[in-house]
Amino acid sequence: MKVSRKEDNLAAPGPSSQDTDIRNRWLLVVGIICVAAALRAPFTSVGPLLEMIRDDLGLSGTLAGAITTLPLLAFALLSPFAPKLARRLGLANILMLAMLTLSMGILVRSASGKSALFAGTAMIGLSIAVCNVLLPGLIKGKFPQRIGLMTGIYTVSMNLCAAAASGISVPLADKAGLGWRGTLALWFIVAALATIFWIPQMKSLSLGSSAAKNTSAVRIWRSPLAWQVTLFMGLQSLLYYVLIAWFSVILGERGMSSSHAGWILSLMQLAQLPFTFFVPLWAGRMKNQRMLVAITSFLFIIGILGVWLGSTALMAVWAICIGIAGGFAFGLVMMFFSLRTRNTQEASELSGMAQSAGYLLAAMGPALFGLLHDATHSWNGPLALLAGASVLLFVAGMGAGGDRFIGDRK
Repeated sequence: MKVSRKEDNLAAPGPSSQDTDIRNRWLLVVGIICVAAALRAPFTSVGPLLEMIRDDLGLSGTLAGAITTLPLLAFALLSPFAPKLARRLGLANILMLAMLTLSMGILVRSASGKSALFAGTAMIGLSIAVCNVLLPGLIKGKFPQRIGLMTGIYTVSMNLCAAAASGISVPLADKAGLGWRGTLALWFIVAALATIFWIPQMKSLSLGSSAAKNTSAVRIWRSPLAWQVTLFMGLQSLLYYVLIAWFSVILGERGMSSSHAGWILSLMQLAQLPFTFFVPLWAGRMKNQRMLVAITSFLFIIGILGVWLGSTALMAVWAICIGIAGGFAFGLVMMFFSLRTRNTQEASELSGMAQSAGYLLAAMGPALFGLLHDATHSWNGPLALLAGASVLLFVAGMGAGGDRFIGDRK
């Protein structure tokens, strides 16, 4: 007589649902870090090589400037449409498509000729725009209890790789003999790795419910709070890109050598890095973020007034103040997308709205700043304008930093 045992009916033990969730969560963290690392280096690596590119291809000053302006315009034009693309194609799918396009754009940009340069640059800008908009919403949806930590990891990964790209581009092009084409093409490796690490997310991500999809966009574009966040985004982008473009020139006209000016500019960017990580952590633990907004504006004003009226012997101090302020501002605006919204879809819509207007303002900022200098033959007017923008940043931030959500009546 055969005796059945309970053990005979038991399936072999396998990974628990909890273990699978933990593994998937860690894979998503790695995917976000890799994508973030690929989002700025293809852009920031161009600036130090711009003169080399211009001389090699015989570009005019206007066309050379367009190499850096074109991605910002792409950010501005595509950002409002990224959430709609994600709703139609799926969040994981559109992010994968963006990474594939980014990888191809990097190769096309380094291929040959002016047409390839600008076509590849446009592809890079459009790809980065999609990721810029959708990742904050993804973080809100998948890490609701760790928004500050994940936003900090995302921003510091992005900015650390950006700073590294700025620093190593010239040595790779000159001393390593890669030239500007080889140096820019190297960032294909980073983008390709990010694409590979994103593959596990293809079956696990979705953007949100249909109810949120149908109502979110209209409410956000009519919200005063959304416009305050948008103005904060635009002003911090304006300050950052104007200073990146013109800071070394200002220092050179103050009598500083180009190598010393470059070191001061690097110091400003390095000072930003720790605060792009810590500010989201602090912001996530606060009931409102107005104190952080006040610190941001105060440091911007002190740094800009120092560059304008202060001693050149203290220029490193002014640069550090501006760098810390930039880290505060960027960390804050990335958190505003999550803290001022109730769900993933709203966060993506707010991100698209704010980044569209913000990068449009940033794209125009350096050119307008230069035109004002040419018209006045002085840096006094342009620097006074930046100080005024810092005051406006405070005003917008006081509204954006309040403890409320998009759609609240009060």
